[in-house]
Amino acid sequence: MKEKSDKLQIQFLEEFQKRSLKSGIEALLFASGEPLTAKELSIYLEEELKIIENTIQEMIEEYDIQERGIKLISIKGSYQLVTKSENSTYIQKLLKKSKRQSLSQASLESLSIIAYQQPITRIDIDEIRGVKSESALQRLLERDLIKEVGRLEVPGRPILYGTTEEFLRQFGIKDLNQLPSLDFFEEDKSYDLERGF
Repeated sequence: MKEKSDKLQIQFLEEFQKRSLKSGIEALLFASGEPLTAKELSIYLEEELKIIENTIQEMIEEYDIQERGIKLISIKGSYQLVTKSENSTYIQKLLKKSKRQSLSQASLESLSIIAYQQPITRIDIDEIRGVKSESALQRLLERDLIKEVGRLEVPGRPILYGTTEEFLRQFGIKDLNQLPSLDFFEEDKSYDLERGF
């Protein structure tokens, strides 16, 4: 009987410690507002890295299952709390305007080209779009959706552009592999043509 009681106490303690650790991770991610690595979390919480990583994986699954307004995502080895996309209407009302919706058609076209063709120069973007993209790129840089990732080793050394972690966050993906395949758009276009759209 005593042995059973001891086991229950140990289970209770382990469960309490796990809940406490999850609470700490959640609090740090919320307060930070920026992605934190598992290593950073392990330092702040004074806990083994492997335990932090396992706990975060549990938390990601729990957030996915539970009906909550936020989720825990992984971006290039870092973790962040973000709002679920289904709540965007409420958030837009709160913020009065959504960053994504306030982008012009030119900015969205340029961003799409960069996302799929990066690293890419402005001249190449202009050629694909058929018009100049300078102001669209400036707006995307201001929004931190793209960044300079280097220079092309040709005369004039034009700037190469790529997407940022903010781009991943805004579009709710953890890496570029989660972008829809270009084949998807080709199939969609041919379907529209067949139907006379």
